[in-house]
Amino acid sequence: MNDRPELLAPAGSFDKMKAAIYFGADAVYLGGKGFSLRSFAENFTESEMKQAIGYAHERGKKVYVTANIFAKNADFSKLSDYFEFLYDAGADAVLVTDVGVLSLVKKVVPKLPLHISTQANTTNRYAAKFWQEQGAERVVLARELSLAEIAEIHAYCPGLELEAFVHGAMCISYSGRCLLSNYLAGRDSNRGACVQACRWRYRVRAEGGQGGECDVEEDERGTYIFNSKDLNMLGYLSELERAGVSSFKIEGRMKSVYYLATVVNAYRRVMDGTIGLDVAQEELRKAAHRDYTIGYAMGDNAETVNYTDSQEAGTREYVADVLEGGEVPLVQMRNRFRLGDELEILSPSNMFNQRFYVKDMKDEAGHAVEDAKFVMQKLRLQTPYALSAGDILRKVVR
Repeated sequence: MNDRPELLAPAGSFDKMKAAIYFGADAVYLGGKGFSLRSFAENFTESEMKQAIGYAHERGKKVYVTANIFAKNADFSKLSDYFEFLYDAGADAVLVTDVGVLSLVKKVVPKLPLHISTQANTTNRYAAKFWQEQGAERVVLARELSLAEIAEIHAYCPGLELEAFVHGAMCISYSGRCLLSNYLAGRDSNRGACVQACRWRYRVRAEGGQGGECDVEEDERGTYIFNSKDLNMLGYLSELERAGVSSFKIEGRMKSVYYLATVVNAYRRVMDGTIGLDVAQEELRKAAHRDYTIGYAMGDNAETVNYTDSQEAGTREYVADVLEGGEVPLVQMRNRFRLGDELEILSPSNMFNQRFYVKDMKDEAGHAVEDAKFVMQKLRLQTPYALSAGDILRKVVR
């Protein structure tokens, strides 16, 4: 195990992986085109996965690959070749849920490290010990555990790495084992096709004593009784480390590059002690999110449901990626901005949170531009700070 906890970030695409690494992740988790529980993320072809693993390893980072579906008989004819590919490509571990899949990995590529997915619902020390005895190096704990319960597992299973979610969307069902998507939309969440039906607006109807019906609404916007708040454990990282957690996991393979950069940057800086908790919490509010909760860290919690609309916009708007650095950087427009707008720099460098007003910008032909309104347009901006490729520009909106 590492001397300090690992910051683990999602990578739903190559661009997201690059952003996660640039903004401070120690490792990323990603999926191929099959066998993963986020089949609607862009995910990686085998060629892309080889490139991604090479890119991460060149920078001293690790790549964990998800193969955490609940497998059916027909899956196994392809899984053997897939695991051999992952081992040859240099994957640092494979995440599995199904005991049959675990058995296959041990048989086909016994040297490929095994991590047990949160879908396995590991909620007690005996289950954790079982996985350890089956050869797992790490267990991703169920989100329903308290800090005290995690500490008990750590004490009972010395040598077993424990990974815990610290930030992002939470499932209304028990650690993701959900039938709602399948029932309402015909897309099986346990096979990677979750439609996130728990985020939908619902209208509840109750039958009256005389057989009549009436609408029951939380408020005029509807009822979001299945919609969980987002997890935010930023203020409890030290407690998680003391409980024995060796990897802090951020959820979000379906989230945007901007969201990922914002969240990874905030957690990295708190872990490194370069910003205070209040500043970091304000940083997390700059990306779209639901109301936050610490989940079950302190035990039972009846306040995890988000009764309002699915999420609120952040206090900043993502407007451009920095492609080439310097004081006249080349940027690529992602959302509209104009001369006179105040922009803020999102960066892992000391340029973080510096602001400037847009006073001069030109297109690639050198023509002056007042309004950056063309999607993906490349522009040169005059800035008072030296930016770096990979930085992000965001607009102050409130």
